[in-house]
Amino acid sequence: MATPDQKSPNVLLQNLCCRILGRSEADVAQQFQYAVRVIGSNFAPTVERDEFLVAEKIKKELIRQRREADAALFSELHRKLHSQGVLKNKWSILYLLLSLSEDPRRPPSKALPRDAHSTPYYYARPQTLPLSYQDRSAQSAQSSGSVGSSGISSIGLCALSGPAPAPQSLLPGQSHQAPGVGDCLRQQLGSRLAWTLTANQPSSQATTSKGVPNAVSRNMTRSRREGDTGCTMEITEAALVRDILYVFQGIDGKNIKMNNTENCYKVEGKANLSRSLRDTAVRLSELGWLHNKIRRYTDQRSLDRSFGLVGQSFCAALHQELREYYRLLSVLHSQLQLEDDQGVNLGLESSLTLRRLLVWTYDPKIRLKTLAALVDHCQGRKGGELASAVHAYTKTGDPYMRSLVQHILSLVSHPVLSFLYRWIYDGELEDTYHEFFVASDPTVKTDRLWHDKYTLRKSMIPSFITMDQSRKVLLIGKSINFLHQVCHDQTPTTKMIAVTKSAESPQDAADLFTDLENAFQGKIDAAYFETSKYLLDVLNKKYSLLDHMQAMRRYLLLGQGDFIRHLMDLLKPELVRPATTLYQHNLTGILETAVRATNAQFDSPEILRRLDVRLLEVSPGDTGWDVFSLDYHVDGPIATVFTRECMSHYLRVFNFLWRAKRMEYILTDIRKGHMCNAKLLRNMPEFSGVLHQCHVLASEMVHFIHQMQYYITFEVLECSWDELWNKVQQAQDLDHIIAAHEVFLDTIISRCLLDGDSRALLNQLRAVFDQIIELQNAQDAIYRAALEELQRRLQFEEKKKQREIEGQWGVTAAEEEEENKRIGEFKESIPKMCSQLRILTHFYQGIVQQFLVLLTTSSDESLRFLSFRLDFNEHYKAREPRLRVSLGTRGRRSSHT
Repeated sequence: MATPDQKSPNVLLQNLCCRILGRSEADVAQQFQYAVRVIGSNFAPTVERDEFLVAEKIKKELIRQRREADAALFSELHRKLHSQGVLKNKWSILYLLLSLSEDPRRPPSKALPRDAHSTPYYYARPQTLPLSYQDRSAQSAQSSGSVGSSGISSIGLCALSGPAPAPQSLLPGQSHQAPGVGDCLRQQLGSRLAWTLTANQPSSQATTSKGVPNAVSRNMTRSRREGDTGCTMEITEAALVRDILYVFQGIDGKNIKMNNTENCYKVEGKANLSRSLRDTAVRLSELGWLHNKIRRYTDQRSLDRSFGLVGQSFCAALHQELREYYRLLSVLHSQLQLEDDQGVNLGLESSLTLRRLLVWTYDPKIRLKTLAALVDHCQGRKGGELASAVHAYTKTGDPYMRSLVQHILSLVSHPVLSFLYRWIYDGELEDTYHEFFVASDPTVKTDRLWHDKYTLRKSMIPSFITMDQSRKVLLIGKSINFLHQVCHDQTPTTKMIAVTKSAESPQDAADLFTDLENAFQGKIDAAYFETSKYLLDVLNKKYSLLDHMQAMRRYLLLGQGDFIRHLMDLLKPELVRPATTLYQHNLTGILETAVRATNAQFDSPEILRRLDVRLLEVSPGDTGWDVFSLDYHVDGPIATVFTRECMSHYLRVFNFLWRAKRMEYILTDIRKGHMCNAKLLRNMPEFSGVLHQCHVLASEMVHFIHQMQYYITFEVLECSWDELWNKVQQAQDLDHIIAAHEVFLDTIISRCLLDGDSRALLNQLRAVFDQIIELQNAQDAIYRAALEELQRRLQFEEKKKQREIEGQWGVTAAEEEEENKRIGEFKESIPKMCSQLRILTHFYQGIVQQFLVLLTTSSDESLRFLSFRLDFNEHYKAREPRLRVSLGTRGRRSSHT
């Protein structure tokens, strides 16, 4: 009768270990402890607890083995068993029977060395037990319970029948099992027990006897031969899975390593693998390559401070995605560790296979591919350019990929939106690494703040922000800084803008991206309109911007007619003198006199204070007319509109208009001379021809100047000013006013023939002006000579009458002869005067003809119509063949050219 100790499970298990290993109790202590832990562990199958499914698997297995009768019998027995309520865990029993029916035969794998346990987190997973039947005879022999041709009993026989009988080849006194038995145990107890068995077996065990089956002998011999030579290795799927899990982290496995030359992971060439396993392993190893690519980028950029906040946010987003990826890997490693800790799986297939890894890593692979593509596309980019690169990947039809990239974009764009909101609500720009699309130049002085200090970095404008939005963003912050620094207006922005909202978190940025066209656009528009309106109100009310603009029109563009005419009258005695004899303080006094005597006196004192006289650079032979100019001093905020370039344009236009006004003034004096001297010279009939030529030439010049003045005053100045004033009244920001003002100046400079394209026209016009001055000089000389002659004749007649009154002869013969001689000399000078006038007329008409030819070929339609008005009676057309082309043909020809 057995004692109680002999009946305890521990004693039975210890005896079983001794019988299986053929050793004493002291030698099997380690294996006994491991077996206790295996039996005491809570094994859970990796399949669903479905009784019907297990029954179907058993029937299919019987049919696969061509045991249709057994399958029918099993189906009938299972139906009867299902109707009985005796058994409670039917699924467990059926699953046990299915597991016992599986054949654990497989080629022996090379045992790992004892120190394999020293590798961190690198444990061998339990060996799977696939069916590997060799032939039908082996199956029938195995089903009868004998050792059969394989020499290895199934798990059920090993576990239920006790120790297997020693084969005939076992020598007397030998205390270890044959290789076949060791292989059976290695399959049953898992890889950890296999490492112990292999380490404890002596090297002489490599020999086998005839009693061992040939298949096992060949397998064991080949396995040991491969272990000795290292030429080829037969790798199990479990080893590949373990390697793949490390490759997923960018760590080389034992059989899968990175090939630096080809930049990819490759399975060792000497590995004995099927093509399907090799291809599957290579496909899975792509995740490791993608992981390395992303990790390399983040490691390089995370420590680079010059990469900026946007770049660091991008790296943080990549790290966040990698953490999710690492979480999946930790789950896979924990599953592998759990199977290792549970020891022998007793024939249950592992949950970690290459095929299952392919399925489980499908979504992570898509994510890593997307991230790797982003990393490639974002190389060398930073700031807003980096955000644009990420945003480009949101334009995809794949919702999974789009949601991933949108999440990353919300993190990446958060610093950009923080920059943006701080700029538009506070006017502050703290862009240390030049990531924002608004750039600041600290070297620019305050007077050029609006024009030069703040600019757009077009490369840094994110693609989700339009150019119009970025321009408004620039104007908002620029307006705030302009108010604070130039206008000295310290009004808080909260009073300018009703509502402020900042991007407090990436979630706010993500919400904003969902409504870029409405919410984001609304914020920008509100801040833009309110800030710009406040700035324009300050400029108009506090600094009288529009009043200064009108003052420019009245004084520098000669719009105040009474003032300009009176000023010319007062300046004439001074300006006819050489330019070197002029003094600015004298001219300033004359200017003040003209202001007090005309309607200019009613202007604002602020405007009159800025009005001044300026003398241009003096050239040899210049008179005061050539160097005189009015000036208007601008400073403070209005200097932003009336810049130095604008004031130089105003001075150029003023000089042109002043010269044209002077021509009108000269011709007025010429006509006045005609009217005054006509009656005086009536008693000199020989002089009538000269007077007629003067009248004709002066009339031509008056017509020319009147048409030019009409063109300049109405078609150029008034029309351009009306357009400017309308634009200024409708302007939404200061840039609109500046742009409209610049267009106004460019238009009048172009139409006043002061631009580079009209240089030839301007030269001809100045030549016409010179001929007018020549006519004035010539007429003054003629009138002077005529009036002197008239004075002498009157004196001679007066002397003659006086003598007759005194009772003397009125004139002596000598005096009469002398008088006749003098009159004859005067008459002889008249043809010379006529010739001088004809030459002057010829030169003038030639210049005007050339001027008209240039006008007809001009691209400006208003200049072509000016040529029509200048030659309305076709006087010059009859003389110049080039003017005989119709006006419509001229326009078509000029448009083709």
